Amino acid sequence: MRYLHGWQRVCPRHQQWALDAGDAHGLLRLDLRHCPDVISAQHRWTAVARRARNGGVDPGAVFTLARAVVCQWWDQALDWRRERIWPARLHQLAGGDAGREFWWWRAVAREAATFPELVTVAGSLLDPGMRGLVRADGGGERVRPIPADGGFCRELGSRMGRPWLGEEAAVNSSPSLLAWMGAVLREHRSVSVPGCDQDPWRVRREDQPVSVTAQLRRLAERADGTTSWRASVPSGERAWIQHKLRETTELLATLDLHDTGHLAAATRHLIDTLHQGMRGLDQAMVAVASAAHVGGVPLDHLSAWTHIPAPELQHDITEHRETLEGGGS
Repeated sequence: MRYLHGWQRVCPRHQQWALDAGDAHGLLRLDLRHCPDVISAQHRWTAVARRARNGGVDPGAVFTLARAVVCQWWDQALDWRRERIWPARLHQLAGGDAGREFWWWRAVAREAATFPELVTVAGSLLDPGMRGLVRADGGGERVRPIPADGGFCRELGSRMGRPWLGEEAAVNSSPSLLAWMGAVLREHRSVSVPGCDQDPWRVRREDQPVSVTAQLRRLAERADGTTSWRASVPSGERAWIQHKLRETTELLATLDLHDTGHLAAATRHLIDTLHQGMRGLDQAMVAVASAAHVGGVPLDHLSAWTHIPAPELQHDITEHRETLEGGGS
């Protein structure tokens, strides 16, 4: 069987997933005998691709967007308290138990582990009914922030076997999904905004999934102890700030600037987001400084880099450590 595209990796006959030999991990395939949902997803994808072509959409573009969405969720899912499907599937792909090589398997098997959800998301993005839910969540003709627990996210979570998804994450954990929803709303309102892509299927370069090769390289650097202390910046804070700013940007891009009421509401939302973002950045900087100080970076160096007086920074670091040791948030 030839695997010419990212969606042609399943061999139903041999119940295997073909891996890219160029990723330098030494494996050629994954065993799918205990993952029938991955095999059935291949058949579902054929129908999704046909629907895309019939609607005048490039199946490759749909696949790329859906892959970006589920990979962004995959990166966040370790913090999802109710997620059970992906951990179980990952262990099956690893031969029953990823064990001590959990992070290695999480990189190598990501594409196979997320493939069933990718196909579900792709089909949902092509569904006119789902676009109608986006328009309803966005306020129809009245602009409002897209709620994470709106009809669209609830329905998407239900289709994915995760009825809690909208409440847990959904929009805010996937900038690519948020961008698609924004494009749907702009198209519905016939709004064209400079700097905002009108193509709903385009995935920003910065939102493209990190390659398996890059992930494995980072794991190797971490194992060798060569990773810079700056790499310890908490990803959760960065992701939250980025997603909130994008959410506000998408909202502003749909506004009628002659409607001052909506403009005022969106402006306040942006200011609140920036305020929360600055607080998040302050907390992230202290967390990084604390980790670096534990790792041996002198306090005076950290003070110079953060532009915080050494006594004040020492106080913040001590407070941060006490919070962690006390189990606080």
